Amino acid sequence: MLGRWQPWHDGHQSLFKKCILKTGQVVIQVRDVQGASGGQGQEDNPFQWESVCENIEEKLLTDGFERGVHYEIMLVPNIVNISYGRGVGYTFEEEVFEEEIESISATKIRKKMREEGELT
Repeated sequence: MLGRWQPWHDGHQSLFKKCILKTGQVVIQVRDVQGASGGQGQEDNPFQWESVCENIEEKLLTDGFERGVHYEIMLVPNIVNISYGRGVGYTFEEEVFEEEIESISATKIRKKMREEGELT
């Protein structure tokens, strides 16, 4: 799973659950966007690496998933494009969710956090 996770939310949690069911193992890759844009329209990245990890760990633990057992988290470069030549044992898949999950937006979550004074 590759993303900014700014912050990790219920949509991300649902995606994780689908991934873990398919493979039994998940690596959550956190794009290193600190001090950089996450790409066009993705300039709002207020959470540092440490807090992103803490947020992911706390939320996944609520469903019984433990870091080092069910998943790992790794910092990766600010990947904005993925290219591959031919399939050699992997696939790229888009997961589809019901509207309630699809409508979750980290942008809206950050806005609400700022309005409530939880984020500057």
